[in-house]
Amino acid sequence: MINRAFEIGQILEKLEQFPVVAIIGARQVGKTTLTHQIEKIADQLMHRFDLENPEDLARLNDPMLALKNLKGIVILDEIQRRAELFPVLRVLADLVLLIQL
Repeated sequence: MINRAFEIGQILEKLEQFPVVAIIGARQVGKTTLTHQIEKIADQLMHRFDLENPEDLARLNDPMLALKNLKGIVILDEIQRRAELFPVLRVLADLVLLIQL
Protein backbone atom coordinates (compact mmCIF):
# COMPACT_ATOMS: atom_id res chain seq x y z
CA MET A 1 0.00 0.00 0.00
CA ILE A 2 1.23 3.47 -0.85
CA ASN A 3 2.10 5.69 2.10
CA ARG A 4 -0.37 8.57 2.00
CA ALA A 5 0.65 10.31 5.23
CA PHE A 6 0.97 13.68 3.50
CA GLU A 7 -2.47 13.43 1.84
CA ILE A 8 -4.08 12.24 5.08
CA GLY A 9 -2.57 15.18 6.93
CA GLN A 10 -3.82 17.60 4.29
CA ILE A 11 -7.36 16.19 4.45
CA LEU A 12 -7.49 16.24 8.25
CA GLU A 13 -6.24 19.83 8.22
CA LYS A 14 -8.93 20.84 5.71
CA LEU A 15 -11.60 19.11 7.82
CA GLU A 16 -10.64 21.38 10.71
CA GLN A 17 -11.15 24.44 8.50
CA PHE A 18 -14.17 23.52 6.38
CA PRO A 19 -17.41 21.60 6.96
CA VAL A 20 -17.16 19.81 3.58
CA VAL A 21 -14.03 18.41 1.95
CA ALA A 22 -14.02 16.55 -1.37
CA ILE A 23 -11.46 13.96 -2.39
CA ILE A 24 -11.44 13.91 -6.16
CA GLY A 25 -9.43 11.98 -8.68
CA ALA A 26 -9.54 9.48 -11.48
CA ARG A 27 -11.02 6.04 -11.06
CA GLN A 28 -9.03 3.44 -9.14
CA VAL A 29 -6.40 5.82 -7.73
CA GLY A 30 -7.09 5.06 -4.06
CA LYS A 31 -9.67 7.60 -2.90
CA THR A 32 -11.71 5.00 -1.00
CA THR A 33 -8.56 3.43 0.45
CA LEU A 34 -7.49 6.88 1.59
CA THR A 35 -10.78 7.38 3.46
CA HIS A 36 -10.35 3.99 5.15
CA GLN A 37 -6.89 5.06 6.30
CA ILE A 38 -8.33 8.30 7.67
CA GLU A 39 -10.98 6.30 9.55
CA LYS A 40 -8.23 4.32 11.28
CA ILE A 41 -6.34 7.34 12.59
CA ALA A 42 -8.91 10.14 12.94
CA ASP A 43 -9.89 10.89 16.49
CA GLN A 44 -13.50 11.54 15.51
CA LEU A 45 -16.71 9.62 15.06
CA MET A 46 -17.02 8.41 11.46
CA HIS A 47 -20.05 7.55 9.33
CA ARG A 48 -19.65 5.92 5.92
CA PHE A 49 -22.18 5.70 3.12
CA ASP A 50 -21.08 3.68 0.08
CA LEU A 51 -23.42 4.76 -2.70
CA GLU A 52 -22.78 1.52 -4.56
CA ASN A 53 -24.24 -0.38 -1.58
CA PRO A 54 -28.05 -0.80 -1.80
CA GLU A 55 -28.37 -0.67 2.00
CA ASP A 56 -26.58 2.67 2.19
CA LEU A 57 -28.65 3.99 -0.72
CA ALA A 58 -31.80 3.03 1.18
CA ARG A 59 -30.51 4.85 4.29
CA LEU A 60 -30.24 7.99 2.14
CA ASN A 61 -33.79 7.89 0.76
CA ASP A 62 -34.41 10.96 2.90
CA PRO A 63 -30.91 12.47 2.94
CA MET A 64 -31.72 15.36 5.26
CA LEU A 65 -33.15 12.96 7.83
CA ALA A 66 -30.22 10.54 7.43
CA LEU A 67 -27.45 13.13 7.64
CA LYS A 68 -28.72 16.06 9.70
CA ASN A 69 -27.98 14.74 13.19
CA LEU A 70 -24.74 12.88 12.45
CA LYS A 71 -21.70 14.05 14.39
CA GLY A 72 -18.11 13.66 13.29
CA ILE A 73 -16.92 12.88 9.79
CA VAL A 74 -19.39 11.66 7.17
CA ILE A 75 -17.96 9.88 4.14
CA LEU A 76 -20.14 9.72 1.03
CA ASP A 77 -18.24 7.34 -1.23
CA GLU A 78 -19.27 7.47 -4.92
CA ILE A 79 -21.38 10.59 -4.32
CA GLN A 80 -21.42 11.34 -8.06
CA ARG A 81 -24.05 8.57 -8.30
CA ARG A 82 -26.50 10.75 -6.33
CA ALA A 83 -26.02 14.32 -7.57
CA GLU A 84 -29.23 15.35 -5.80
CA LEU A 85 -27.28 15.10 -2.52
CA PHE A 86 -25.18 18.18 -3.29
CA PRO A 87 -27.91 20.75 -2.46
CA VAL A 88 -28.61 18.90 0.80
CA LEU A 89 -24.90 19.00 1.67
CA ARG A 90 -24.85 22.75 1.04
CA VAL A 91 -27.75 23.26 3.45
CA LEU A 92 -26.14 21.04 6.08
CA ALA A 93 -22.75 22.75 5.68
CA ASP A 94 -24.46 26.13 6.18
CA LEU A 95 -26.06 24.78 9.37
CA VAL A 96 -22.67 23.65 10.65
CA LEU A 97 -21.19 27.07 9.95
CA LEU A 98 -24.06 28.81 11.75
CA ILE A 99 -23.62 26.57 14.79
CA GLN A 100 -19.90 27.38 14.90
CA LEU A 101 -20.54 31.14 14.97
